[in-house]
Amino acid sequence: QVQLVESGGGLVQPGGSLTLSCAASGFRFSKVAMRWYRQAPGKERELVADITSDGGSTTYADSAKGRFTISRDNAKNTVLLQMNSLKLEDTAVYYCNAPRERPWTFRDYWGQGTQVTVSS
Repeated sequence: QVQLVESGGGLVQPGGSLTLSCAASGFRFSKVAMRWYRQAPGKERELVADITSDGGSTTYADSAKGRFTISRDNAKNTVLLQMNSLKLEDTAVYYCNAPRERPWTFRDYWGQGTQVTVSS
């Protein structure tokens, strides 16, 4: 059974930092790219960052470039999202995602989400 469990969200002031963590289980984690998405109230879910299965390549949304860093530890089956210089507009529920990558995963999988609130 695939499980993705996020943690690390919370309330932070503008300019602050947070690190989100996603613990994965139930699939060959080291074979699957991983992604972080976010969804703000009234907005569509958007891709924030992506990392390849070996961690060798990452991509970021324009809004995240230069401020967020995605990383993974395949020995611990975890993926992190380090967020610096947080802005009010970063407020959202952040979701960990394991995309469909046959034969390792047969559909998209999502965590339950973790709330990040940036407020003064």
